[in-house]
Amino acid sequence: MTRNSSKLLKFIIMPVPAVLFIALIAGCGYTTRSMISDKYKTIYITPFINKIDITSEADTGNRYRLYYPRLETDVTRSVINKFLFDGNLKPAKEQTADLVLKGEVTAFRKDPVSYNADDNVTEYRVSIQVNISLWDVKEKKLLWQENNFTGEKSYFTTGPLAISEGTAVNNTMADLSRRIVERAVEQW
Repeated sequence: MTRNSSKLLKFIIMPVPAVLFIALIAGCGYTTRSMISDKYKTIYITPFINKIDITSEADTGNRYRLYYPRLETDVTRSVINKFLFDGNLKPAKEQTADLVLKGEVTAFRKDPVSYNADDNVTEYRVSIQVNISLWDVKEKKLLWQENNFTGEKSYFTTGPLAISEGTAVNNTMADLSRRIVERAVEQW
C-alpha cells in the first residue's frame, strides 16, 4: 500500500465515528415535547355531559347501546388524570385556564366480537364515543372540534385472558382519555 492510499484510507475510516457521533447528537427530530403553542399552559376540563339517548328503541343497528351509570363522571375524571400524567397542559380552574375542553358522551357500546362452539360470546369490544371541542379562553375562539371521537378496547369473558366488564370499561376510558390528551396537545 502506498503512502497516499493509506492516508486516503485513514481519511475515509477515521471520520466514521465522528459522523456517527454528530448524527447521534443531532437526533432525527423526535421530541417528547408537546406541539402546542407556548402561550397555552393550563386547561379546564368541563364535566362531560351524558347525551346517550336511552329512550330510543333498539334495532339491529343499535341493539348493543347501553347505559352505564356515572359514565360521564368517570370519563371526566379519567381525562383530568391523563392531563395530570401527561404534564403538557396543567388542569386548572376555569377562571385561570388558557384553554377549555368541553365534552359530551354520545354512545356506550358493548359489541360481541367472537363466539365459542356453543354460540356463547367469548370476546366483546367496548367503545365510548364523545363529542369534544377545545376553546381558547382569552380569544373566545374555537380551536378545534371532533364529533364521534372514540376510545375502545376488547376483552375476553373466558379463559386465562378474561377480565371483568368493569375492568374493560376502565381500560376503554383510559384509551379514550389518552386519545383526547394526544389530540389536545398535538399541533392543530
